[in-house]
Amino acid sequence: MLYLSHGSAEADFFTEYGEGNQYQVQEVVGKGSYGVVGSAIDTHTGEKVAIKKINDVFEHVSDATRILREIKLLRLLRHPDIVEIKHIMLPPSRREFRDIYVVFELMESDLHQVIKANDDLTPEHYQFFLYQLLRGLKYIHAANVFHRDLKPKNILANADCKLKICDFGLARVSFNDAPSAIFWT
Repeated sequence: MLYLSHGSAEADFFTEYGEGNQYQVQEVVGKGSYGVVGSAIDTHTGEKVAIKKINDVFEHVSDATRILREIKLLRLLRHPDIVEIKHIMLPPSRREFRDIYVVFELMESDLHQVIKANDDLTPEHYQFFLYQLLRGLKYIHAANVFHRDLKPKNILANADCKLKICDFGLARVSFNDAPSAIFWT
């Protein structure tokens, strides 16, 4: 079972689920239209991770397609400037498969919050941010992937100024060796 170690009222968003006992959830770090993200510790490795619970994954075909697209792309794209999926937790049974839990590397914030909260960012900070973003985009585009939703909230950040591109739900893959470009959706 996934559980919060600090008695939060939101403990029930992580329930009995497959390999959940591997993770000790620390706190809720974000909420969005698809679900909740909690920070956790992998009890097998001691590593800090983020667990994203996506609610009712099969309720709408368009949402399921977007989620599948993001997971497929992030499983294939491996780069220091792209958020990494560590693990996808399996449901206890196919009948109970309504929610999906995806384990990511843990990042502390996003670029939007970093820029909003820091008046003391130097030109060197911005240069380092830009360098990482361009390096990540070069890798993505070399793989014929087009993110299509790149914005500061979709760029995760750590205190050491390390950035990682995330949220590939709107991304497309182009197979440009065809007579007219075909996009994988």
